[in-house]
Amino acid sequence: MTTKSIVVDANILIRAVLGVRARHLIDQYGMDITFYTPDVAFHDSADHLPPISVSRNLDLDALLDTLNQLRLIMETVPTENLEPLRGRALKRIGRRDPSDWPFVAAALALDCPIWTEDQDFFGAGVATWTSDRVEIYLRGE
Repeated sequence: MTTKSIVVDANILIRAVLGVRARHLIDQYGMDITFYTPDVAFHDSADHLPPISVSRNLDLDALLDTLNQLRLIMETVPTENLEPLRGRALKRIGRRDPSDWPFVAAALALDCPIWTEDQDFFGAGVATWTSDRVEIYLRGE
């Protein structure tokens, strides 16, 4: 049996740290779905969490602990492994947000969709799922 896979965008990692639904889906389907994310997603998320913790009056250490727990659940793809697909990914993501190329490259390499809320991925030639509908994919419907 082939395990389904999905690439998780940094904005979904942050949602999984801050909220309930994204984390619940990752926990619920983690045995059946392989969740991948480029290593830059963890770096980006860690950079965004300090100002979020201040603005929402949240404990930064607790947020970073939750982010580190997600590292144990997800398969992290080193950016250097995606480098051969950088050119193809940049052509697809275009001028919208070139820094997102590792997510497109991972989706191409793994032949799977991206779970994101970022509209820059839409029209990049890879399937995308938003949080309000990703469970359809995760359940296999």
